Amino acid sequence: MRTSEIFGRRLLGARHSRRRPFKVGLLIPTSGALGLLGPSAYACARLARDCWNEAGGIEGREVSLTLVDSSETSTQLDDQVDALINEGEVDAFVMLSITAVCRRISSVVNARLPLIYTPHFEGEGLPSWVHAIGETPQRQLQPALAWLVEHYRARRWYLLGNDYSWPRRTHAQARQWLTHLGAGIAAERYVRFGERDFSPAIEEIIATGADAVLISLVGGESVHMCRAFGAAGLAGKVLRLSACIEENAVLGMGCTNTDGLFVSASYFSNLDSEWNGAFKERYRNQFGERSPVLNSLSQSVYEGLAHLQRQAGHGGRVSGSLPGVRSRCRSPFNPERDPIFLGQVDGLGIRVIRTLAGSPG
Repeated sequence: MRTSEIFGRRLLGARHSRRRPFKVGLLIPTSGALGLLGPSAYACARLARDCWNEAGGIEGREVSLTLVDSSETSTQLDDQVDALINEGEVDAFVMLSITAVCRRISSVVNARLPLIYTPHFEGEGLPSWVHAIGETPQRQLQPALAWLVEHYRARRWYLLGNDYSWPRRTHAQARQWLTHLGAGIAAERYVRFGERDFSPAIEEIIATGADAVLISLVGGESVHMCRAFGAAGLAGKVLRLSACIEENAVLGMGCTNTDGLFVSASYFSNLDSEWNGAFKERYRNQFGERSPVLNSLSQSVYEGLAHLQRQAGHGGRVSGSLPGVRSRCRSPFNPERDPIFLGQVDGLGIRVIRTLAGSPG
């Protein structure tokens, strides 16, 4: 069943209560490995909600947000989501979390309501009715690996990630791509969530003579790893590439620990485009100069609500549309078509250095 069909069914069932707000369950991490994204993700969701309401909401109904912590550490998430559905307290979900949590929650939702999953993911393992709107490894990592192998002669790669499906499945594909590029795997390691001692990984990187590291650590995990990496004198000597490090994590690392760090993503705060400029202006106007730092993962939550609005727009239920900003144009982001950008960390910022073709195969 398509999200638009689920959405339409839910909308038709709620028309007897048009004065009631249209309630979006906002599943974002406020604790755990991705907890550092919570403030910026919530700000992006509020911006999307307010823009949607300024355009008239949905059939005149105000759009509201119900915030739920979607971290991997939450022991109440499943029950909270089920209760919200059973009690009629939510009409759709927009979710930012790790894919292991999304798979579990999709079983709870069970196509009863629309579920929009916003971050990058491994490209498989989610039900077809879930709208996963983020990047997949084939377009996000494959061209980035090829570019670094060609331009920096990175031949021996160390693969480091958290111990769950996205890093493992992503690294399985990366091994194949690197072999095809004539590069090899120096070693591979997976760590638990909450790991703070990365000395075994650092020692292994040095011992194996790796000249590049693919980092698939989530949120705060990457901050601690890169601090240890810099303390060991490896920053600027051994390349690093990540598909999940973002602007918040870079700030946490400190400028002395970021030399030689590259990031592949569909959005950066510094992306030079008319629509990103307009988006950042609205963001600053609403939340001020000391607003939470914009980043690729949190901005995806804005895109998730924009995607939900477009689904609601089928049949003329809403007027206007929220502009997408993850591509170079106003159109909504298409993870199968739109460009992926390669950024290089420069001090405490990420500078876009290249648009990756990202074509499959």
